[in-house]
Amino acid sequence: MGQTADRDGMDRLFGLAYEELRRLAAVVRRGDPGLTLTPTALVNEAWLKLSASPELGQLPRIQFKRIAAHAMRQVLVEAARRRTAEKRGGGRELVTFDEALDQPAAAPEELLLLHDALDALAAVNPRQALMVESRFFGGLEIPEIAELLGVSEATVLRDWRAARAWLAHELRQPS
Repeated sequence: MGQTADRDGMDRLFGLAYEELRRLAAVVRRGDPGLTLTPTALVNEAWLKLSASPELGQLPRIQFKRIAAHAMRQVLVEAARRRTAEKRGGGRELVTFDEALDQPAAAPEELLLLHDALDALAAVNPRQALMVESRFFGGLEIPEIAELLGVSEATVLRDWRAARAWLAHELRQPS
């Protein structure tokens, strides 16, 4: 496959995932009115990260959505780091982790804590960390995650409960 075919595939996949990513970005925006990125800007920033690798266009849609979720996570974390850089010195706030994707998004400090907790979870259980990232940042549903990971929906549900409990515990720990 040539670079043109890769780019065409990437454009096709992005077109399919765009509205879904925009919906998720709107939820993030609604939960954090202070967020300087609009939903469109958030999706576009994620696209800029993805467009540097046109070979992603040859991936199955579900794999592309997982990678797009990771790109959205990176954009949100980078924005949160920029916003908190000048606000150093505040106390650590209690963070909770809820499975409902339509819940308000975390404040920048909370998002950074979640990011660090996900990295810690990835060291202990990479599959659970990938599942949480795909669901929380990418909006993938249980059947999609099961397909992505090559496991049953029951396994995803078990892992989801375990990951939520682990993250909730981790996020309650003092710095």
